[in-house]
Amino acid sequence: MSHKIFRSILLVAAAVLLASLLIIMSYLYEYFAGVQERQLGDELSLAAAGVENYGESYLQTVKPGDYRITWIAADGTVLYDTIRPDTPEENHAGREEVKRALETGEGRSTRYSTTLLEKTIYYARRLTDGSVLRMSISGATTGYLALGVVQPALLVFVLALILSSFLARRISNRIVEPLNHLDLDHPLDNAAAYAELSPLLRRIHEQRVENAAQLRALRKKTDEFNQTIGSMKEGLVLLDENERILSINAAAKDVFAVNGDCMGRDFLTIDRDPDMTHALGKARADGHAEIRRAHRGRMYQFDISRIESSGAPIGTVLLAFDITEREYAERNRREFTANVSHELKTPLQGIIGSAELIENGMVQPQDVPRFVEHIHSEASRMVTLIGDIIRLSQLDEGDVMPREDVDVLAAAKEAVLNLSDEAAKRGITMTVDGTPAIVHGVRRLISEIAFNLCENAVKYNRDGGSVFVKVETEGENTALTVQDTGIGIPDADQSRVFERFYRVDKSHSKASGGTGLGLSIVKHAVMYHHGKVELRSATGEGTCVRAVLPKNG
Repeated sequence: MSHKIFRSILLVAAAVLLASLLIIMSYLYEYFAGVQERQLGDELSLAAAGVENYGESYLQTVKPGDYRITWIAADGTVLYDTIRPDTPEENHAGREEVKRALETGEGRSTRYSTTLLEKTIYYARRLTDGSVLRMSISGATTGYLALGVVQPALLVFVLALILSSFLARRISNRIVEPLNHLDLDHPLDNAAAYAELSPLLRRIHEQRVENAAQLRALRKKTDEFNQTIGSMKEGLVLLDENERILSINAAAKDVFAVNGDCMGRDFLTIDRDPDMTHALGKARADGHAEIRRAHRGRMYQFDISRIESSGAPIGTVLLAFDITEREYAERNRREFTANVSHELKTPLQGIIGSAELIENGMVQPQDVPRFVEHIHSEASRMVTLIGDIIRLSQLDEGDVMPREDVDVLAAAKEAVLNLSDEAAKRGITMTVDGTPAIVHGVRRLISEIAFNLCENAVKYNRDGGSVFVKVETEGENTALTVQDTGIGIPDADQSRVFERFYRVDKSHSKASGGTGLGLSIVKHAVMYHHGKVELRSATGEGTCVRAVLPKNG
């Protein structure tokens, strides 16, 4: 800015100086030209008086000098010339100043040399006898004067420019100095600044206030956005039009196994799957694409959408949904439907077959009670199965059930008592140990937990084996442990024994009885009370199942 001010001041000074020189020279030229003409008129008056009195003898006494005197007859004949007294001259009747003098009494004219550097001023006056006396003087023109003063004028001009440059530098620095020290962080506090800057400083202050408010709002929205995407369970990745990463949340970093900051990197650096690349291209072209794939042991659904602004694509948003549980639930639902169909179809076929044999008289009278007992047994099995399914459905739906204080030890003793006859048939010893432990929960569910665990311990035990049941208090929790000396569960099956209808025996053998829903009911009932189930087992060494229930579950 100071350079611009310096140049402006210097240019103005040079222009003013040049204009001043021209004006002064013009004024002086006009002034001295006027003085010269007046002097010429005065000299002519004196010469005219001399000629009137003494005639040519007066002119002969005049010595040639700056002035030239010519005496001209009325017909234009030159009577005498002080410069060429002995040389006859041409007739001057056609000269402008002579013609005017003859007509009006006085005449003036100016004639320039061929180089325009010199001019001659003529002044003529008519005498009483009708002749004309003319006086002339030579002088320099403006151009000649200008050439004459070029050197001193240039010297003055250069000196003036140097002085102007020095002054312009100082003035520009003094003008700019307050501007360089403006406190733009506090515009209204610049008391030493120029008054002319007040509107600008007020505008800057208003703009700063507005920018600060917008920045706070932007930071708030950014924080809200970051907190929102940071708390999302779904992975979120924002890409620009060149597929560089603009934003990625923690969930997405876990999905793509990204460590550290990856902002600004190409998406290919974190995922090189051709299917993903194709889906990104499809989203850019069509606006949306989605794919499913297994990734790092989980199943994900990737939804990809194009982002537009004013109708033009500016990027892509990728959402990663972990659908492992949904896939697992869908698989379980399919297996559950198939298992229910299988479990219901088997006893129904037995009932229908026995009933048809009896209806068609194909059963001997003495065998009828056996067939009736079979029909009753299968029907009871169906009722039990349907009851278990209904209970699991209630637990899945989270139906509200009445709660009360339940003694877990009493529930365990009741389960052992109900199973004592079946255990006695196989010589299995059942013992219960522990102290009373009260849990605020659903009595029926807690009883089913104890009964199903004890029933499985008896069914999958060896003849002559033992079942040990223990109830103990652990801080704010109550633990029910059922341990047997049975056949145990292979390691490969331990993670699935709590699934519905899952049996270690893949042939779905009914030799051990039951519906295959016992442990699934146990798991869901414990979860309903916000507890957990632990399993330890080894093939041929028995199984230990531990259900931990919060006292205020």
